[in-house]
Amino acid sequence: MLAYILKRVLLMIPTLLGVLLITFAVVQFVPGGPVEQYLAEAKAGAGGGAESGGLSYRGSQGVNPQRLEQIKALYGFDKPAHERFLQMLEQFARFDLGKSFFQNKAVSDLIIEKLPVSISLGLWTFFISYLVAVPLGVAKAVRAGSRFDFITTLLVLVGYAIPGFVLGVVLLVVFGGQLQWFPLRGLTSSNWEELSWGARIVDYLWHICLPVTAMVLGSFAVTAILTKNAFLEEIRKQYVVTARAKGLGERQVLYKHVFRNALIPIVTGFPAAFIGAFFTGSLLIETLFSLDGLGLLSYESVIRRDYPVVMGTLYLFTLIGLVTKLVSDLCYVWVDPRVRFD
Repeated sequence: MLAYILKRVLLMIPTLLGVLLITFAVVQFVPGGPVEQYLAEAKAGAGGGAESGGLSYRGSQGVNPQRLEQIKALYGFDKPAHERFLQMLEQFARFDLGKSFFQNKAVSDLIIEKLPVSISLGLWTFFISYLVAVPLGVAKAVRAGSRFDFITTLLVLVGYAIPGFVLGVVLLVVFGGQLQWFPLRGLTSSNWEELSWGARIVDYLWHICLPVTAMVLGSFAVTAILTKNAFLEEIRKQYVVTARAKGLGERQVLYKHVFRNALIPIVTGFPAAFIGAFFTGSLLIETLFSLDGLGLLSYESVIRRDYPVVMGTLYLFTLIGLVTKLVSDLCYVWVDPRVRFD
């Protein structure tokens, strides 16, 4: 086991370096970098000045070469690409994610600042999805082929087929606009600080209801179907027939013998689903409901060519993903002692 863990940890290093190297190389060829954007904004501001005596301000005609070198040095582009890459790796080795070009904040501070929104969406989506999907999958397996199984399968597949942002638009128009039952934006009201603790909890749940609903309806479909198929596969095995032949009740057979074996593929996916709920699939929902989270931060950093934020978040999320994958694999041994990595 220790040898396997050590080997996986050592394999994370070239994987992480490969991801960073490819992304860094692509970034070098993308037009419209921070220097170009700075110059474009300076020229636009200069060209928008007032005209005097029929002569417009000519600062937009060019940039002083000395000033251009100062701008490049400000963003670190006065050094060769390989030196900037090695410097970035040295910073990342110390878990120093750098500083944003445009927001004048450390990347780690930006992530911490945006994290509460992603945690709110991720935690609620994860727990509600599994609390609904697993019991639903068990019920579908027990009633396989019945009208209940058919109707719930149809509803689950319809919910899975509808994109989350489309459902979010419908929820906003109907429940936020026409009926005005829920707020249209934000996680809390403007007077949240003035409310009591009970009122704050109600206000928070009131705001989070629509975005979480939009994310949950499509996310629990796979888990529900996977749970159903896993239970059906276990129910048909010989040990279940033997347990029934010994006179055990159906509930005892189902929850004492079948449940643990059937949940192996579900439980081993917990770490990846838990982490993934924070960092994936929330960009459109955050934009639609005006929630300033990690998804929106990553998108805006790509659009604005804020390379420290792009590379810093990529490094952190890739590292978390690799560790989560290792934990998911180790969960197989914890859930099923028969598994051996040898």
